[in-house]
Amino acid sequence: MGNVFGILLCLVIAAPAWYFGRMFPLIGGPVIAILSGIAVSVIAPKFIKAKLPSGYSFATGLKFTSKKVLQYSIVFLGFEMNLYHVLRAGRASLVIMLFTFAAVLLTAFALGKALKLSGNTTTLIGVGTAICGGSAIAAVAPIIRAEDEDVTRAISTVFLFNTIAVFIFPPLGRMMGMSNTTFGMWAWTAITDTSSVVAAGSAWSVASGSNDALNYATIVKLTRTLMIVPIALILALYTARKAKSEASDSFQFAKIFPWFVLLFIAAACISTFVNIPPTFSSSMVRLGKFGIVMAMAAIGLNTNLKSLFANGVRPIVLGSACWAMIAGVTLIVLRF
Repeated sequence: MGNVFGILLCLVIAAPAWYFGRMFPLIGGPVIAILSGIAVSVIAPKFIKAKLPSGYSFATGLKFTSKKVLQYSIVFLGFEMNLYHVLRAGRASLVIMLFTFAAVLLTAFALGKALKLSGNTTTLIGVGTAICGGSAIAAVAPIIRAEDEDVTRAISTVFLFNTIAVFIFPPLGRMMGMSNTTFGMWAWTAITDTSSVVAAGSAWSVASGSNDALNYATIVKLTRTLMIVPIALILALYTARKAKSEASDSFQFAKIFPWFVLLFIAAACISTFVNIPPTFSSSMVRLGKFGIVMAMAAIGLNTNLKSLFANGVRPIVLGSACWAMIAGVTLIVLRF
């Protein structure tokens, strides 16, 4: 019962954010929800911190939404996975993914250390750029115990460069004489957010008169999304090892292990091997995406603006380097 008020507040913010996100897919519901949550926290901070009847507060519900609802939402996204499609696309894109993952993550950790950014901010920007934007950030954040400011900073940075890519990738692809398949591979590798890659793919399709690039990019997207699983497990092991060295003998690995990732895999298996109605799968995916919008609203409500801007332009510098690296490495691997 103590969580209800905070969850309802997130729901009130998430509903219009979801609506306007569908109207303006280039921005997307999660970004609108974060910005709306921050706006409410700035305009009415006393309201958010106020004590409610029977001793309840918004705080517990906001924490539940930003952590647990976020994890449950990632599970629902598993219903859009078809493992057969993933395997087919994976054979063609595996080499590119391995090279880009390695290049981006090494760049993120090396430059993040040089820029003296927090480890969590560096990890989230690196993972968000290397895998699938906001979904990857949402999946990894609770595992590494990231602060809300870290999540907001990472999503804002990745969103900025995805938006830039929408406008410059189609003309660059035409200048380089790319085929539909090559552009589809490049776009989905270097543009991590779904709405942004659809926008870029649609712009390419209008010019080329074919939807092949957009269709291929969508299949590659499934493969990249599934990479959340090994990355999440690796970060969970790293976080567990770090926590064990800092904690007492009471440390329990089960409390850190990302169990929701196993449920994500189970949902993907159900989607692939069980003959469930497409309407059910699409409903589950929509529910998961709406849950992420709610979680972003909670993160926005908990964001401290002073902490958010404490790092200045350094996260943007890191994000630009990671984005340039993934775009450049993809081109090089595609060429060879």
